[in-house]
Amino acid sequence: MKLTSLLVTFCFSLTVFAQDYHFGKVSKEELQEKFNPLDSSASATYLYKYRKSYYEYVEPSGFRLITEIHERIKIYNQEGFDYATKSNRLSTSGGSDEELRNLKAYTYNLIDGKIEETKLSKDGIFKTELSKYTNEYKFTMPNIKAGSVIEYKYRINSPFIYNVDEFVFQHSIPVKKIEARFEAPEYFNFKESTRGYLMITPKRSSQTDKIKLTSRTSIGRSYSEDLAFKKNITEFDLKDVPALKDEPYVNNINNYKSSVKFELSYTKYPDSPLKSYSTTWTDVVKTIYDNSNFGAELNKKGYFEDDVDALIATVSNPLQRTALIFNYVKSRVKWNGYYGYGTDDGVKKAYKEQTGNVAEINLMLTAMLQHAGLRAYPVLVSTRQHGVPLFPTIEGYNYVVSMVKLNEGDLLLDATSRFSIPNVLPFRTLNWQGRVIAEAGGSTLIDLYPKQISENTIFFMGSLTENGDLSGGYRSVKKSHKALLFREKFIDVDRDDFIEKLENKYDGLEISDYDVKNGLDLGKPIIESYKFVKESQADIIGDKMYFSPLFFLRTTDNPFKLSEREFPVDFGYPFQTDSKLVVKIPEGYKIESLPEPIVLALPDHLGKFVYQINGKGNTIQLSVSYEINSAIVTPQYYEALKAYFAQMIEKENEQIVLSRI
Repeated sequence: MKLTSLLVTFCFSLTVFAQDYHFGKVSKEELQEKFNPLDSSASATYLYKYRKSYYEYVEPSGFRLITEIHERIKIYNQEGFDYATKSNRLSTSGGSDEELRNLKAYTYNLIDGKIEETKLSKDGIFKTELSKYTNEYKFTMPNIKAGSVIEYKYRINSPFIYNVDEFVFQHSIPVKKIEARFEAPEYFNFKESTRGYLMITPKRSSQTDKIKLTSRTSIGRSYSEDLAFKKNITEFDLKDVPALKDEPYVNNINNYKSSVKFELSYTKYPDSPLKSYSTTWTDVVKTIYDNSNFGAELNKKGYFEDDVDALIATVSNPLQRTALIFNYVKSRVKWNGYYGYGTDDGVKKAYKEQTGNVAEINLMLTAMLQHAGLRAYPVLVSTRQHGVPLFPTIEGYNYVVSMVKLNEGDLLLDATSRFSIPNVLPFRTLNWQGRVIAEAGGSTLIDLYPKQISENTIFFMGSLTENGDLSGGYRSVKKSHKALLFREKFIDVDRDDFIEKLENKYDGLEISDYDVKNGLDLGKPIIESYKFVKESQADIIGDKMYFSPLFFLRTTDNPFKLSEREFPVDFGYPFQTDSKLVVKIPEGYKIESLPEPIVLALPDHLGKFVYQINGKGNTIQLSVSYEINSAIVTPQYYEALKAYFAQMIEKENEQIVLSRI
């Protein structure tokens, strides 16, 4: 009897507290929830995500793509406040614009046991022009507090009927309930591509629909008729989707979020021939090359011929010609910050006005190299922020660089970066593979990750005082990508601000005589040096002194915290850091004990850590070498990599013990 009563009570509770997903029906239970019961670390949770994308026929223009959005989010703490801002990037081209319509948005708070609503006002909605082809619509919800629930819904009307945004099912916070639906008329055939690690099982069906068509007779009378057609429906229903936890060294976490992409394969209208779209990479490359903003711009040469001929007149060596033209474009045309594989205003105007987008600069560079008799080709790239183009799609690329084939090997060039040198591309472009477009319209893949080791060699001399303070000198020599990244952070910023940030990075380090050599001489390594003072770098207990010989240079936190990782570790480039340290101990002390030397190695020569130390008299000498030999470490090595970092950090934090004489 008691068991029956318990079951009845439980079922009644489920009925009473059943979620109501209708807009505006936020419950007290949702507002009272203190944390996600399935993920207590979550700062926020999608209580409900709804999306429906479908086609609507409007005379006389025809079909348009409609996307309806409804989302409800619970915010648990201040870290979750970021989810109170929503942004949408909408396309615009040739007078055709995507439009955000019918926005309704509220913030709900529980005040003295009552639900209080705050409506989003018009002054909380912002429109920004990101580029010639993209506008951003952003809104921030009002009256946000820990415990708030926010809810909004809107629709997007799009004339770009073949570009269906990806259906994303996983985010950096958990999702309790997802409902999604895609409807397409039988005239449009889409192929479906999935990514991520969730098991997604769509439900498929079809329905009959109709279009009302209006026509006029020869004498001006109008009449209407219904055209019946079938629409294909794909539905998704997911519950308790876990958050995809980000970690350091991920090129773009969005690459690994579970999602479905609908890519148009072909169209077949009544009484019309079948028309194919981008179903293979060959199709994609041809479409891009045939675009007037790409292939036609690449073939323009008259605007620069005289200048380039004068530049290379006395130089016949292909490598020297490449360097001259590369540096000429970098100094002549400045990047305006806009991405894209297609030009905006054209290469000729960019050359004249000395500013342009990525395509204008690097297509111009490629054309100049070809004019100089070099085998140069444009390379389509998807930047790290854009993601990895896993499937053939025109939207897969958003950038272009240049490649030159020489006897010495292939050179990758990007003239948008002031500090880039051949085969040292900006970090934003180091994203798996680029697609080289050949003369005949074919394409081949090229690895964008560098093979060359980026080196950082550190020389450190320090002296400890009796009270544990440290003073000394620091010098580092940076090459390749280590040098490029340093130049990007240092060259164009205020030096005092840069030094202040460096002092804060090392928690109160006092720096003097700061100097950087070869800042603008890209053919030479960066040499950074300074003197320093830092207090309390040793613990003094009785007649003993304890300290790590790496002091403020030691690593204290393992970047790899997940128990397992399904996506690769992306360092961007292989690198090696060699540190040579000499430490003078204070008078009146002797070395009692030193850490043991150690050599750690990752499997398959992926990396190595070498720690060697010796002490004699009042001097301690330490050599630490740390290297990662591959830009990418696949998930199968994650456990070994995590353990490697843990052992390395433990060793770097081991202490020397001094005792009074």
